[in-house]
Amino acid sequence: MFSNAWVALGLSLTCTSALSLISPAWFQTPTFSFGILTYCSWPQGNNWNQSCATFSSLEVIPDFAWKVSAVMLLGGWLLLAFNAIFLLSWAVAPKGLCPRRNSVPMPGVQAVAATAMIMGLLVFPIGLASPFVKEVCEASSMYHGGKCRLGWGYTTAILNAVLASLLPIISWPHRTKVQGRTIIFSRATERIILVPEMNK
Repeated sequence: MFSNAWVALGLSLTCTSALSLISPAWFQTPTFSFGILTYCSWPQGNNWNQSCATFSSLEVIPDFAWKVSAVMLLGGWLLLAFNAIFLLSWAVAPKGLCPRRNSVPMPGVQAVAATAMIMGLLVFPIGLASPFVKEVCEASSMYHGGKCRLGWGYTTAILNAVLASLLPIISWPHRTKVQGRTIIFSRATERIILVPEMNK
C-alpha cells in the first residue's frame, strides 16, 4: 500500500515539476513574464494575446547564474523522472521479479534530485541582476525582483522541491528504544520489528 502511494507521489511530483520548469510565470510584470526556460510578453490589459519564446540553448540564457540554475533544475528533474519511471516499473512488475515489494527502492536518487532542484532554485534569483531582467523589472538585483512580482511557476517549483526532499525521509525506517529492545517501525513494510539490544 505504502509503495503504491510512493509511486503516485513520485509521478505527480515529476509532472508538476515539469510544468513549473516550462512555465513562463516565475516572475512577472503587467506586460511580461519569464521563467527558467521561457518568457512571454503581451499588450497592456490583454493577457490573452501573448507572444512566447523559449531559450533554445544554454548560450541564449541571459546570465551565468541562470544557466547554472537551469542545468541544476533540469538535472534534478531528470533524476526525479528516472526515479518515477523506475518506481512505476517496480510497482507493476510481477512479485517474483521484485522480492522486496514492501520497501521503496532508491530513496537516495530522489534525495539527490531534490538537493539539485533546491540548489538550482537558490541560485536562480542571482540572475535577477542580469541586464535582461533589469530591462523588464527595472530596479531588480540579486534576490530582489524590482517591479516584477513572484509568479506561480517559481512557487510551484519551490513546493515540488520541498515535497521531493521529504519523500526519501519518510521512506527510511524509524527506530525507538523501549526497555532494552529496539523497536523498528518501517512505513515501507508496515511492520514492527523487536530487536533485542546487545550488551556492549
